[in-house]
Amino acid sequence: MTAHGGESETGVLRCFGQQLRLLRTSRGLTRAELGAQLGYGEDMIASVELGRRIPRPEFIERADAVLGADGLLAVMKDEVARARYPAFFRDAAKLETEAVELHVYANHAVPGLLQAEEYARAVFEARRPLLDETVISERVAARLARQKVFDRKPLPTISFVIEESVLRRPIGGWGVWRGQLEQICLRGRSRNVEIQIMPTEVSEHAALAGPFTLIETVKGQRIAYVEVQKESRLLHERSSVREHEEQYGILRAQALTPRESLQLVEKLLGER
Repeated sequence: MTAHGGESETGVLRCFGQQLRLLRTSRGLTRAELGAQLGYGEDMIASVELGRRIPRPEFIERADAVLGADGLLAVMKDEVARARYPAFFRDAAKLETEAVELHVYANHAVPGLLQAEEYARAVFEARRPLLDETVISERVAARLARQKVFDRKPLPTISFVIEESVLRRPIGGWGVWRGQLEQICLRGRSRNVEIQIMPTEVSEHAALAGPFTLIETVKGQRIAYVEVQKESRLLHERSSVREHEEQYGILRAQALTPRESLQLVEKLLGER
């Protein structure tokens, strides 16, 4: 996966690549020989060593074992994985993995945590300026990897309020749209997940300023994340976070209940 981002991302990838190269040469292996042992081509090894590609976690674990690195490579796995995300989202992605509670309001597209693979790909393919295929594959893989949070132990509490208009927009075509609504139904039946739909016909709306996410960490920190047009902010100040918490609470009261929301999604599926 090709790296696209800032100096922090580039530095991590270069550092990992240098460590890989030093370990490989100290074992007397060529790039082709190491690639053969790892199940990758010589070009892949070269790209990772030069910091041009983001290795997957399984690549790092396998390389650590084959080269007898005793954890020297594996310890960098989380930092390397963060390089898969756009720079503006990287800090929020880290907090997301540590959250005991996540509450998401979405009004543009289905939230990334709920996106099916085909829908996520369609979202990235629709971006302008166009993203190249390598970047799209990278971003899709990263988005799907985030969804591991649903099954983390102990189970985090996760909720969503999604605009009805989002569900009616067939991003990627009707086939992709059906698969996405089915994914929402599946997630909505999980014990630790509640999904609510905000009907378009509602005349009062507490969050017209845009989407946001509320995060509570295992240490009890409460944080609000806001993002628009590749610009993002993590809000830590209590007054700012409380404002978004108040908005979210009212949104949940204004939206359909979780049961009614799933019934609406099922109704939409039945119309196509």
